[in-house]
Amino acid sequence: MFSNILIYFVVIPLLMLAGVGLCRNVRQIRAVAVVGSTALIALSVVLLLQYLDLRQAGEAGPMLFCDSWSWFAPLNINLAVGVDGISIAMILLSSVILFTGSFASWTIAQPKEFFLWLILLSTGVFGFFISVDLFTMFMFYEVALIPMYLLIGVWGSGRKNYSAMKLTLMLMGGSAFLMLGLIGIYYHSAPAGQPLTWNILEIASHNAIPHGWQNFLFPMTFVGFGVLGAMFPFHTWSPDGHASAPTAVSMLHAGVLMKLGGYGCFRVAIYLMPQAAHELAWIFLILTGVSVVYGAFCACVKTDLKYINAYSSVSHCGLVLFAILMLNTTAMTGAIMQMLSHGLMTALFFALIGMIYGRTHTREITQMGGMMQIMPYLSVCYVIAGMASLGLPGLSGFVAEMTIFVGSFKAGMADFLSGAGSLRLVFTIIACCSIVITAVYILRVVGKLLFGPVHDDHHRTLTDATWWERFSTAALIVCVAAIGCFPNFFVNLIKTTFSPEIFAALGM
Repeated sequence: MFSNILIYFVVIPLLMLAGVGLCRNVRQIRAVAVVGSTALIALSVVLLLQYLDLRQAGEAGPMLFCDSWSWFAPLNINLAVGVDGISIAMILLSSVILFTGSFASWTIAQPKEFFLWLILLSTGVFGFFISVDLFTMFMFYEVALIPMYLLIGVWGSGRKNYSAMKLTLMLMGGSAFLMLGLIGIYYHSAPAGQPLTWNILEIASHNAIPHGWQNFLFPMTFVGFGVLGAMFPFHTWSPDGHASAPTAVSMLHAGVLMKLGGYGCFRVAIYLMPQAAHELAWIFLILTGVSVVYGAFCACVKTDLKYINAYSSVSHCGLVLFAILMLNTTAMTGAIMQMLSHGLMTALFFALIGMIYGRTHTREITQMGGMMQIMPYLSVCYVIAGMASLGLPGLSGFVAEMTIFVGSFKAGMADFLSGAGSLRLVFTIIACCSIVITAVYILRVVGKLLFGPVHDDHHRTLTDATWWERFSTAALIVCVAAIGCFPNFFVNLIKTTFSPEIFAALGM
């Protein structure tokens, strides 16, 4: 079992849990968190290099490093693992954010309990991305969601109990829809006379889900995952949850956990039910298009830094689902790039907001000003994060959004010229306008927060970033710049997933 490299993405977090449980002081807990998260980054890089070597050697399977161990034979439930380019990109993102989040939580209260729940959350995330068995994937999905209640309810701020309960109830509601959808897929996973299966690759190869059942199950699975992706109108848990969560939890929440929604919509709903995706995409295209614009407008009128970034996340994650629904390789590639880009830059945003709040004890931009002269390092980092968010060339946001808009415009024009309608073209134009709205709220915050007069004399005595804060933010900035400056590497990694055999049913 341990001969497969993928299983170590679950084993290492479990060892971290045991290590933290045995620790006796804060220094030992920090050491376990940093060493464990460093090991996960190293393992992710090794996995990436081995994957690229196998692809160059001619391995053309839809997923590599596949393995399976029987778990519950009567229902054919297996611990089945495998990865493709998209899975590896998400694993790299998760390991980087867990690593930087460990440094961002350097001074957290009750560190043992906090890191136990944080590592359990990351265990679910890594398990989800390596799973190709629907039941196992759903189990890891729930493992990732459950710790959020305690992480926000115990270590959060503001209306933390309300936010934790709202987040839990809404995500559990989405999980109920998702569970019903997955059970329906299972009972139509194979032709008559063949054993039923939870394995995604086997279900896709059988292509046995009847058209009518696809139209019934597709909305259930897309909504189930879409709730976690903050799709309108199921997004309201996200801003409240972000506003109350501690720094590292916000980083993992927005940077990784919300990506489970986009990944699940792509991997399960669209991949396994392509006919329904073609017929019903227009419904969810409207909802995700509203998410993009609505989130950006809400960010414009908020004055709390966390709420601004939370509604910005609603907009950017809506753009991910919007691009996936375009059902072409260019837009889908852009969607995965956007997941990477948003994960890194929103983690950077929340890390910086937490650092600023820890000094000023306020997140209201109306009560702050002149931070550039008081905390120059943190202020410059905030400007870089803002420029990535509004799509400045050379940073990750520009590459991701341009790829999405090019692919979406291509799909919209194809519909328009063929007489199939102009819905996709219209919503592509509307989504493009969100760039202007993003620039408005980013530049507004930068102007009010970093420049102008200092509103509180106490702020003049504040200190700039500590060494662990500098290390955490610098690591995220390097990753954001790497995607922006070397996009071809990431695009080629993602495109190894889009083989003609896999997506022939999608007409791509």
